[in-house]
Amino acid sequence: MYRIGVDLGGTNIATGVINEKNEIIGRGKVKTRAPRPAEAIFDSIKEAIDMAVVNAGISYAEVKSIGIGTPGSVNQETGAIEFSNNLQFRNVPAKQMLEELLKKPVYLENDANAAALGEAVAGCGNGVKSFIAVTLGTGVGSGIVFDGKVYRGSNFCGGEIGHTVINVDGIPCNCGRKGCWEKYASATALVSQAVEAMQGNKGSLLWQTCDGDLNAVDGRSIFEAYDMGDAVAKAVVDKYLQYVSIGIANIVNALQPDVVCVGGGISAQGEKILQPIRDNVKAERYSVYADKQAQIVPALLGNDAGIIGAALLDE
Repeated sequence: MYRIGVDLGGTNIATGVINEKNEIIGRGKVKTRAPRPAEAIFDSIKEAIDMAVVNAGISYAEVKSIGIGTPGSVNQETGAIEFSNNLQFRNVPAKQMLEELLKKPVYLENDANAAALGEAVAGCGNGVKSFIAVTLGTGVGSGIVFDGKVYRGSNFCGGEIGHTVINVDGIPCNCGRKGCWEKYASATALVSQAVEAMQGNKGSLLWQTCDGDLNAVDGRSIFEAYDMGDAVAKAVVDKYLQYVSIGIANIVNALQPDVVCVGGGISAQGEKILQPIRDNVKAERYSVYADKQAQIVPALLGNDAGIIGAALLDE
């Protein structure tokens, strides 16, 4: 029997048929075209699932369950997507609606949690007992997996580590707090920090790598200038990695997981960013004398983590 995982995003709906080795053997993808009514988006999910089944060369009868990772908060008791800003969903009875449409057992989870589960079981976690995933993207996504199960908290909103404060009275966050970690450690934050530095340093190579267009500054252009030896880019990246490290040190000190996984587009820089993060965390961790320390590793599954994790939700 096979499982299907669905990564429901604000832009695309990506699906995959997963075999018993947690490998994707067939794929489907359609545009989300949000905002639309839930019924219309769920019809598109079915379309993408049908594509994946055909691509895998199996019959739908061989599918045992369907897992869906969605942006927003999911009530595991009612099966409702209580709130999703990206999809403009409010208390949508998604599990009931989808099971009626798809005629299979449906499992729902927050997309960051689903991706964390995928990495924990089939990716860089390799089945460890305690695992934290951090994704450095538009915000800072995070998920906690203990003993192969997602930790959700008493109200299913647990694991929002990006909204822990690292700077009292710092940058206002869209969550309503000030100084949240994601306002300093997200990829968006890195770009803002670089743009600010560029405005005071007209001779920086950062201007060259973005062709003189501040709107074209991104992680690629920043690290390109960094690799060229630009002092301003180096200062920006070093400070940014310090911010990332503060949050990861907080995770390590609070939870002492076996593994902290770092994902997102910036993680493609590999050891260039991971080793400085490890060094910074080593200097700040509480467990100075412990024989066993949390391992900080790169994500392995990329965009497939959400699909695989969603498929594993029935376990």
